[in-house]
Amino acid sequence: MNANKPENDTALQARFEALFRRGTEMLHAGQADKAISVLKKAHALNPEHIDAALNLSAAYILTRQFRLAVPILEKLTEIAPDNAMIWTNLGAAYLGNPILASDEDQQRAIAAFEQALAIDPIAPNVAYNLGLIYRDRQEYETAKKWFRRAIQANPRDRDAHALLQKLENKTDQNTLDKSEEN
Repeated sequence: MNANKPENDTALQARFEALFRRGTEMLHAGQADKAISVLKKAHALNPEHIDAALNLSAAYILTRQFRLAVPILEKLTEIAPDNAMIWTNLGAAYLGNPILASDEDQQRAIAAFEQALAIDPIAPNVAYNLGLIYRDRQEYETAKKWFRRAIQANPRDRDAHALLQKLENKTDQNTLDKSEEN
């Protein structure tokens, strides 16, 4: 039976690789809903494979199944704590739907996003996402700080520029309104 073990391992590895590759292709083609079933099978064959787990969590996030992504990502933070993408996805999974996010969801997302930036100070979209959270919390000065940081990371980020401008105009208008009251 031991003679078959390497062959079985090779066959399982080949099956995993095929599933992982197909699921990843579907994910990149914008077919996250279809990718989930394929990536779930790959993840079941090799739950320690970081990219398979990360892609499965991304598919869950893209299909708004945030709560299914959380345990996968939390386990990944133990396996690869210095991977900024894991923390970025975990922040997105914790936040879920920003309109429905509770204070606790927002705080968990903030902590995960900040961890991503501690690992990679220019992690894509992380500062922008922090800006959105703080804007939603009506903590406008902090939101502006994060939108500025998003612009530093990506000077061509039109959304960050527009939101920063809108917040600066809002603060300027509030300052003007207060000075007129006095």
